[in-house]
Amino acid sequence: MTTFRISEAAALLGVSADTVRRWVDGGRLPASRDEHGHRLVPGAELASFVRDQARTGRAPSDQGERFSSARNRLRGIVTDVVRDGVMAQVEIQAGPFRVVSLMSREAADDLGLRAGVVAEAVVKSTNVIVELPD
Repeated sequence: MTTFRISEAAALLGVSADTVRRWVDGGRLPASRDEHGHRLVPGAELASFVRDQARTGRAPSDQGERFSSARNRLRGIVTDVVRDGVMAQVEIQAGPFRVVSLMSREAADDLGLRAGVVAEAVVKSTNVIVELPD
């Protein structure tokens, strides 16, 4: 079975090693110790933990902050969402700008995108990422 040291789990989740230690100490994330006393988190348990966090809509981070390397954010209103079996086309009017994003239908459904919803178009290079504001 795949296991991860605390620092590896932290790197995968984008949190500090101290945060993962608190989760282990608090019983939120199971871990065992190897022969050297290092804590090991079973890979299957880590995957389950992340899935549960995603289902509840909470990020694994307990900081509650959003981190992104993208700098171009256009806040606007969703004017149209066209869904098919797999994909969705989302149009956002951000001031004078009309931004169109193609994403999976599942992503559009998870975000609850529909006409009238306030959203942010995050533009990086040729990619447009849609997020809901905090």
